[in-house]
Amino acid sequence: MKFARTFGVVVLAAALHALPAMAQTGMPAQCDNGKFLRDRLELQQSGPTGIDLPEHVCGMVAHVTWRARHSHSGVHGYFDLTIGQGQTIRIVSDLDRMNAPAWPWVQVGDKVEVAGRYYYDSNRSQGIDWTHHGTGRKWGMPGYVIVNGAIYQ
Repeated sequence: MKFARTFGVVVLAAALHALPAMAQTGMPAQCDNGKFLRDRLELQQSGPTGIDLPEHVCGMVAHVTWRARHSHSGVHGYFDLTIGQGQTIRIVSDLDRMNAPAWPWVQVGDKVEVAGRYYYDSNRSQGIDWTHHGTGRKWGMPGYVIVNGAIYQ
């Protein structure tokens, strides 16, 4: 039993050590789609870790969910962002907390820059949220969305 517990701790420590260094530091100052793609690949290979990562990505809007959705944490708008190498990521905007016009304030083809929290629960459940100016006890970095030069936070 002691061996199994020690082995589990060693495996967990190795997995946490393998996570991107940005988990312990701040938000990238500029768009870094390459970092995001590396982080995504690492999480796809290791599986969900419960650790969220700061990401700063740029791309073009590929799809917009035109109707805002109500969830347990408020009203949210969703869009998919193409970030290169044939990859897209879902962007989640907390419309209750953002200083932005009525949803949707993005359109397919818009050039967008996003800073926020990358969560990875599974291949089917992942995205970038905390794209607003607020912080919380589980996420301490403010985010934003820039659409064709207009900033929403």
